[in-house]
Amino acid sequence: MKSKKSAKSGLNIIIVGCGKVGSTLTEQLCREGHDITVIDRNYDKIQALSNLYDIMGVVGNGASYSTQMEAGIKEADLIIAVTNSDELNLLCCTMAKQVGRCAAIARVRTPDYSNEVSYLRKRLGLAMIINPELETANVAARILSMPTALEVNSFAHGQAEITKFKIPEGNVLNGMTVAALGKNIVAKSVAANILICAVERGGEVFIPSGNFQFSQGDIVSFVSSRKNAKTFFESIGFKTNQVRDTMIIGGGRAAFYLAKQLLAMGIQVKIIENDRTRCETLSVLLPQAIIINGDGTDEELLREEGIQYTEAFVPLTGIDEENILLTLHARQVSGAKVITKINRITFKDVISQLELGSVVYPRYITSEAIIAYVRAKKNSMDSNIETLYHLFDSRVEAIEFRVDEESGVTNIPLMELSLKKNLLISFINRDGRIIIPTGQDCIRVGDTVMIVTTHTGFHDILDILEK
Repeated sequence: MKSKKSAKSGLNIIIVGCGKVGSTLTEQLCREGHDITVIDRNYDKIQALSNLYDIMGVVGNGASYSTQMEAGIKEADLIIAVTNSDELNLLCCTMAKQVGRCAAIARVRTPDYSNEVSYLRKRLGLAMIINPELETANVAARILSMPTALEVNSFAHGQAEITKFKIPEGNVLNGMTVAALGKNIVAKSVAANILICAVERGGEVFIPSGNFQFSQGDIVSFVSSRKNAKTFFESIGFKTNQVRDTMIIGGGRAAFYLAKQLLAMGIQVKIIENDRTRCETLSVLLPQAIIINGDGTDEELLREEGIQYTEAFVPLTGIDEENILLTLHARQVSGAKVITKINRITFKDVISQLELGSVVYPRYITSEAIIAYVRAKKNSMDSNIETLYHLFDSRVEAIEFRVDEESGVTNIPLMELSLKKNLLISFINRDGRIIIPTGQDCIRVGDTVMIVTTHTGFHDILDILEK
């Protein structure tokens, strides 16, 4: 089944698999102006996407030579395989590399394969292997190491982080301006390495100037190194110690990856899983963890296992409604740091009104890594995107660019650049040293540079300039 596409200036991209991740990628990549062809065995899924977006659909096996030929593999710039089968995804990419000249990205979720990512990428010639459950676990582990934060996103290979938190009632920041923060609260050595880059208030997002005044309830994002983030939180009266124990509901792949990381950090882990066979497997894989075979939605069981005393609570079931209800219950009966995993992205307005603590969306984590690659591939220059995150429900983008050649932004003091409004240059990574820039700093060849902006669709570092 095919639907006619209009001509566009973007890349030719084939997406195999029309599940949650495939649908999200289709939506976002169409919005960025790429030519999209989707492949799936299910006619109804393709029809539903074709009704929403200007795409072409092919019904069939994505690993089949004839199906790929029908989808236009020889003209494709990129194939993205995100079916529910790791093996099928790898086979799709292998076939595509043999038939066409496109780059290939595969979703691979099985722990056995995740230990062999570098080998698989090299041997199969893949541009990227993405593991949503592992990436979700990475995000959750970063948050639990700094439980005051709502979100912690990593840049510059872990050297810098963008951290989000909410200003509570009675906090010292209430009524203070951004400029006064550095002068009156934070030590000068830390203030020079902290940058307030975005604030959400009443549903509106601001890229704040020095005169911006904080208010309780504001959700604030700032850029720093992890060490300076901890010092900053301490200076404004927040606790900074990582949690000592965590209760995880559900024993799937994400739970395994998260538990493995937490145990390595010295955090005690208890997993409650309903399937006995899976519990036995987890007991072998995670001998240091406590594995409980039982219904994680049973209030009595949760009480018996100490939900009221746990320092962190992470529901990782496959059902969003269960995760949300479990989080609300945990907030009611305990003071635990909670992280809520949500797979679907409907009813966002309702979800945002609930006190769910930190919320992670695995499909967004997956799609953003792929979109960063797509933008870099589309770019004709050598200043490419390294990392991309959407913040505040995609109203703000944080993008890390790699600067490989001289251009209109290099070797010029930042104060002399004609930058677009609602944009901040948040840090410069120079040989592993994170610089929170002043107006006198310059971007140099070899740097990576992170910008935070309410603009969308940046592909190159030159996009930060007013035309």
